[in-house]
Amino acid sequence: MIAAPRKPWIRRIGWFVLLWAASVAALGVVALVIRALMSLAGLTAG
Repeated sequence: MIAAPRKPWIRRIGWFVLLWAASVAALGVVALVIRALMSLAGLTAG
C-alpha cells in the first residue's frame, strides 16, 4: 500500500487556526445576540 503524500505542516496548522477563529467569532456573535435580547428586555448593567 502506498502512503499518501503528507500535506505541509503550515497548511495543517492553518486549518486549526481557521477553526479556532471561526469558533471565537461564532461565540462573539452569540454573545452579542444574547446581550441585545437582554437589553430589549430591560436588563442592563449599571
